Amino acid sequence: MVAVSNDAPRMTQSDMFSWHMEQNPILRSTVVVVVLLDASPDWDRFLATVERAAQVLPAMRRKLVPDRGLAPARWVDDADFDLNWHVRRLDAPHPKNLDGVLEVARTAAMTAFDPARPMWEYTLLDGLEEDAAAAVVMKFHHSLTDGVGGVRIAAEIMDFERGGTEREPIASSDQIAPAPTLRDTVGWYASSGVTVVRQSVSSAARLGARMVVRPLRALRDVAGTAVSVARIVEPVTSTASPVMTERSTRRHLATLDVPVDALAAAGEAGGGTLNDAFLAGIVLGMRDYHRRHDAQIDHLRVTMPMNLRHEDDPLGGNRITLVRIRIPCDLDEPKKLIDRIHDIVMKWRLEPAVPLADPIAGALNVLPAAAVGAMLEHVDFLASDVPGSPVPLYLAGAKITRQYAFGPTIGAAFNVTLLSYVGDCCMGIDVDDAAVPDLDVLVESLATGFREVCET
Repeated sequence: MVAVSNDAPRMTQSDMFSWHMEQNPILRSTVVVVVLLDASPDWDRFLATVERAAQVLPAMRRKLVPDRGLAPARWVDDADFDLNWHVRRLDAPHPKNLDGVLEVARTAAMTAFDPARPMWEYTLLDGLEEDAAAAVVMKFHHSLTDGVGGVRIAAEIMDFERGGTEREPIASSDQIAPAPTLRDTVGWYASSGVTVVRQSVSSAARLGARMVVRPLRALRDVAGTAVSVARIVEPVTSTASPVMTERSTRRHLATLDVPVDALAAAGEAGGGTLNDAFLAGIVLGMRDYHRRHDAQIDHLRVTMPMNLRHEDDPLGGNRITLVRIRIPCDLDEPKKLIDRIHDIVMKWRLEPAVPLADPIAGALNVLPAAAVGAMLEHVDFLASDVPGSPVPLYLAGAKITRQYAFGPTIGAAFNVTLLSYVGDCCMGIDVDDAAVPDLDVLVESLATGFREVCET
């Protein structure tokens, strides 16, 4: 979030992008996390812990108020903030197992947020009889935080011991985020204009100096950046998959577990990383899924978040950029596929336009939602890898046995989000029903793909 003249926070352009594109409901950026527990957590402790987290992250107590014109929306303190509205306790629905929990989670994923309140909800489901004793369904809008930031926020409500974790007291603050005024809006336009001019003059000066010393290289760099930006924003007019072509607002969720050590070893054996092995498992699963539908695929397009977050960045907001990568699907040998994916992903990480996420988002925010949809709705799948805790965690006295993150599809046929926890890669699979009407078949195919990768 960016501070303005009166210290009230505004959305960054990247956060505004995830909010603006929701004019098309297929592109909603709702994130749902399911946490499975070995016991029912202490309710009073749970409430106190979440209340503390809301003090650590002020955005949890703030709602979004649109501003005038092109100015980004403002985070404004909710004078009617009610913790008990955001945190709820219910009896687990039938069937009292993971399937019942996922049904609650998918309903949460499909339900729009109340714009008059902060965009997050926690629901404790008590009385499970299979898979866990209790579960917490956590729902939040992507503009509140990204995956890596979410893991840091989780550290504020989760403990390393069943008895709890000693935490530093929160310093009280009288500072509030007021509603926007016309003066604030005018101030934002003025400061933005000054910033653009200052950056333009600075860039022109640097470019001028480089033109004197190395003119050809300077021109190549400018041209390279322009081409890189074009690659990131280039519209995609059709899906690469001949099967997963339709889109809707209907969702279903599923899970898949793979050992961390096995996936990391496969990545290393193929000359890549765990993330490269993760993508290879999905690609091999897609080959199997399309074979079951008597279809062939030459390549697929994947949207992949790239982390731009630094250690000293605030917890809230997004520090990612979304890139759409074309991955060939003609290899069936896992090691070769991992090696190829590693090369492709590394080239994208070095793209000159990747660090320019916020300026690019600012340009996209002036486009109609239909134009943004053209960029995203024809992507075949979305994949995200979020490093979690390597040690067991507890929530208000209950041990966390599994945790799954279900990222938004934002126009893709499905999203697979890998959240590592202790020794497992816990994968949450969020599927658009129109694109993938046979979820069980998709999960079987993905399991086949990861089995092939891990057995290399």
